[in-house]
Order: sequence, then structure tokens, then C-alpha cells
Amino acid sequence: MGHNSIVGKSREILASESQDSNTQIQRYVRLTNLVPELLEFVDEGRIKMCPAVELSYLDEDCQRDVVDEIDLNDATPSHDQTIRMRKLFNEDNLTTEAIHAVMSEEKPNQKEKIVLRGDRVRQLIPKNIPVSQTEDFVYKALEHYNKFFND
Repeated sequence: MGHNSIVGKSREILASESQDSNTQIQRYVRLTNLVPELLEFVDEGRIKMCPAVELSYLDEDCQRDVVDEIDLNDATPSHDQTIRMRKLFNEDNLTTEAIHAVMSEEKPNQKEKIVLRGDRVRQLIPKNIPVSQTEDFVYKALEHYNKFFND
């Protein structure tokens, strides 16, 4: 019996004795390939499991470059970003510059959002403006207000 079949059998036994699936156990095993700093980010919940697994395929130098970028940008990579980094690594194209470029991208969940409470806004909008046109009304009001201050 080969090493891989023993490991596979061990995962199956663990999966049957725990609430984790065989795939989830494989992910936990992959995490042992992370540098301590990345593993700590996983433990703290700053990096999710799937992105961490992708990072586990990078060599130590690349992982340390990722840690440096996390510290520099105060942002962790998304799953999509880690998939792209792993692909670049597999193609021998993952450089410090490439990691910086990927990690510097603005992610959709990091874009600034402005939240307005509906009850407060609705008080200022004429009753004849339907709810479906509220956003347009607010935008036009802000444009008008901006012109007033810039003239």
C-alpha cells in the first residue's frame, strides 16, 4: 500500500469520525504548508480557508511577499486574487512585483459605500417622487448643492 493511499484512508477515517468532510480535512492539511504569519491570519479569521489553501501552494519566499503586502496594504487577498497568484506561481511568473500588483487592486468589498437612512431621506423628498426615483432625486439634489457651493 502506497503513502498516498494511507494518507487518503486516514482522511476518510478522520472525516467519518468528525463533522468535517474529506475535502475539508484535505484543506486543513494544506494549511500546514503556510508560513506562520499566514497561518496566524487564518487563525484570527483575517484570511478565509479557500484563499489560504491557494496560498499554501506558493513557496516560502512568495508567501512572505504576500505577508509583506498584507502589512503594507492592510488588506488580505480575496479568493480570486489567490487563485491568480497561484496560477502565476505555477507558470513561474509570480514575482514580488506581480504580488504587489495583484494585492494593490481595489476589491469590490473594499469600495467606499455611503449609507443613507431611508426615513431621514424620505422626509426631504417630495411626496410625488416615487421610491424608484429616489436615488436620481438625491443625486440631482447633490449636484445642485455642489453647484451652489462652487459658484
